[in-house]
Amino acid sequence: MIRSSLLRAADYPRMPWKNGGGSTEEITRDSGAGLEGFGWRLSIADIGESGGFSSFAGYQRVITVLQGAGMQLCVDGQDVRPLLPLDPFAFSGASQVNCTLLDGAIRDFNLIYSPERYMARLQWFDGQQRFFSQAHTVLVFSAAEQAWVDVAGAAVQALGRYDCLRLDDNAGLLEVALDGRCCVIELTSI
Repeated sequence: MIRSSLLRAADYPRMPWKNGGGSTEEITRDSGAGLEGFGWRLSIADIGESGGFSSFAGYQRVITVLQGAGMQLCVDGQDVRPLLPLDPFAFSGASQVNCTLLDGAIRDFNLIYSPERYMARLQWFDGQQRFFSQAHTVLVFSAAEQAWVDVAGAAVQALGRYDCLRLDDNAGLLEVALDGRCCVIELTSI
């Protein structure tokens, strides 16, 4: 039986960055507390000035700009393409990363996961979409003012901006229909 949790943006706890340079709103995680013990973690960060990222050795990171003009990352001494809104970028959590804001403050969306413990897939969808997943955990994050998620056999869920629907304990082929701009993250234990 699939467990469903609707996580509201207004309820996300705020946590300090590992490097002390700012704060993050934690959406959800698999386990652990603070910045330790998790296998995966989903969060939103507000970046008000250019600077360095925290190190998360042993983890993979996928970052997406949600609000603002974007940022330019320098990863291990190499500039990467400018990151514009809703354009995800993956990098090693052990990398030395610095960001330069393109035009003022931004808000970004972060998936951090242990590739030794989880397989992860992150995709952005816009408009009406239907997909099927065999992942153990499926997260649907809304970047729209309003989005709808229809999971076969359950009531349609209305998500507001930055709300997240968490679906756990999937043991089959899960059918999900979306309407709105959403990020879908699929996580399976290795």
